[in-house]
Amino acid sequence: MTAVIHHTFGPHCTPSYIRRSLGYLIKPWTWQKGENGHELQATLSRWFEGECTLFGSGRDALLAILRACNFESGSEIIIQGFTCVALPNAIHAAGYTPIFADTNSDTLNLDLENLSTQITTRTKAIICQHTFGIVADVKALRAIADKHDLLLIEDCAHIIPDVTGPKVIGKYADAIMLSFGRDKAASGILGGAAIAKNTTLVDALANEAMRTKSITHMTIGKALLYPLLYGITKPLYGIGIGKLLMSIARKLGILIPVLTTKEKQGVQQPVLSKMPNACAGLVKWQLKFFHSINNHRRTLTTYYLEHAQKNNWQIPVGISEHFPLQKFPIYVPNADEIRNTLKKYNIYLDDGWTGATVCPRSVSQESAGYILGSCPHAERIDREILTLPTHPTMTQVQAQKLAKLLSSLVG
Repeated sequence: MTAVIHHTFGPHCTPSYIRRSLGYLIKPWTWQKGENGHELQATLSRWFEGECTLFGSGRDALLAILRACNFESGSEIIIQGFTCVALPNAIHAAGYTPIFADTNSDTLNLDLENLSTQITTRTKAIICQHTFGIVADVKALRAIADKHDLLLIEDCAHIIPDVTGPKVIGKYADAIMLSFGRDKAASGILGGAAIAKNTTLVDALANEAMRTKSITHMTIGKALLYPLLYGITKPLYGIGIGKLLMSIARKLGILIPVLTTKEKQGVQQPVLSKMPNACAGLVKWQLKFFHSINNHRRTLTTYYLEHAQKNNWQIPVGISEHFPLQKFPIYVPNADEIRNTLKKYNIYLDDGWTGATVCPRSVSQESAGYILGSCPHAERIDREILTLPTHPTMTQVQAQKLAKLLSSLVG
């Protein structure tokens, strides 16, 4: 039986992760209340040298940061093209206007020259996202922000540094957003964090946290069941049984959607949620051995990088083997065709980061505030990008199989 290769199919669901989630699942009295949240806050505060506040998701954490900034209504926040809909949605929900700057195809992050042309008297902040774990030029972004008296917010959903990681992550930011969704750098299945480096934001973020609502017991239970469900169905996916079980789970409402229909249409829930104790416990546990998780990502990044150079694949030149990439990007003119071909081999590489400037492709670009043609490099990237998995359940043997197949498909 051929094991499925997938970006979002339980990427953190190792046997030990499944056991840990089941440990919480069978103790529902620990789902919402406990000390895990306080301990995770303390760890992240030390890690990033700022004041950490937890929320029910990364998008809630970003909305809390934006509200804490207390800009006047309609203020402009610059983000990049080729981004997740969670960013413009949070900006709209805070009462501000997202302004899209183009993307540098060498880094998949903000194009600094184009960014500078988007700054107006209404601009109040810049958000950079370290796309797929490729570290943005935050020192240059800090200089631009200081020149124009802007705040710099870092979206670290795709990268959390460890003891040997890039020392610049979070160093120059006024605030940092982390997401602990099921396919992020670290996963609590649910959860997110806002870290204030600018002292003026600390009290305002604390006030936002006081207004959060608890996530329902039913939703937490579904989240904690997710690792077991994926652990059972993933080995059976290639013979059709796993696919059938997942379809049944969706119809029964057991699976929590990554994005709701309203979010795809540009609407974010205005009420912020609280991170459950059990989900905080999963993240806290992962961070204890996060260096090994990042080293696994570095190993696969290095392998893909060497293979790409050997086969003359077109890749962003900003990639380094030292980066614990969340996924490894290459450019091919027929990306969708290759993804469809790979499905015959039980390989599914559609991660949602393709086919749209504001991802995923099912998102209403107009509702997100994106104007077609305004970010031409980002639009080329979303057409041609193909990403390779580096997550904890992706093995080196699978990476070798994938690279070998790609060698025959990529010109």
